[in-house]
Amino acid sequence: MDINWPTLQRLRRGFLAGTAGNADYWRTAEDLRQYDDTFAQRIGWKWDFVLRDLAELGWQPTGANIVDWGCGSGVASRAVLDQFGWNAQTKLWLSDRSPLAVRFATERVRAKHPELRIERVIPDRIDLLIISHVLTEMSQPQIEQLVQLATKAGAVIWVEPGTYDVSLTLIAIRERLRKQFQLVAPCTHQNQCGILAPENKPHWCHFFAEPPGEIFIDSFWTKFGQQMEIDLRSLPLSYLVLDRRPVPASAANATRVIGRPNLFKPYAEVLGCSAKGVCACKVMKRTHPDVYRQLKKGKCPSRLEVETEGDQITGWKI
Repeated sequence: MDINWPTLQRLRRGFLAGTAGNADYWRTAEDLRQYDDTFAQRIGWKWDFVLRDLAELGWQPTGANIVDWGCGSGVASRAVLDQFGWNAQTKLWLSDRSPLAVRFATERVRAKHPELRIERVIPDRIDLLIISHVLTEMSQPQIEQLVQLATKAGAVIWVEPGTYDVSLTLIAIRERLRKQFQLVAPCTHQNQCGILAPENKPHWCHFFAEPPGEIFIDSFWTKFGQQMEIDLRSLPLSYLVLDRRPVPASAANATRVIGRPNLFKPYAEVLGCSAKGVCACKVMKRTHPDVYRQLKKGKCPSRLEVETEGDQITGWKI
């Protein structure tokens, strides 16, 4: 893989400094190729996490019109097409402030799906709106415009970095839209977000995707992590999936595990979100050694049916 490290470092500096939204940072098609082969792969792994979650729920979008807003190199729409497929009626609209990015994303999608119809002007009817990693580059008025666009969609899949500030912004958008849509994921209920309770101010709604295991024995990815000062094991994300249809039954009446468990010698502490709110519960090592070992290995199911006694989890069913 032919990598231009100065280009990747320039892009990363802009992302970290929060200045990426000031202007179009794609200078050439080669910039996009460098990005798509590296940073975008990590975003793609986050999308794989979200799409697997939706598959476990039995959720699929309907309709023919898919819009990838702020498409960048097109990694999100490629992941969606790979997961859900497409037919002769499907159209994909690629939208970005950068004409260079739209051209690049079009070429990458067509390389995998040469017969798919691809358009550039956002249609009046949007069946599925895809949004990926844009909030850190937008002003409040721009976010407001995007939320207004989301109100016109039949369904929305919105994936963002799993930082505290971005998560709270996405929660605010959730609260704006929850009266117009059904909340599919990660939420297991339609109530106000439990993170907004005053006692939960230190917490935020985020999860961790798993990168492919082979990257840890790949010399390129090892060098990439070192050069970019990125922990390849950590892929935090926040996301929101909305639909105007009723949610799948498997999405309701469950507890969603947020973030990662905190492990202590006598117990593990799990932050769970349900219709009752967000609370930290303990899994005692003495009473549930098998579950404790699973949590220690990082094998924590995303949704649980839990039984609690006080602040202790006394049992769960996946």
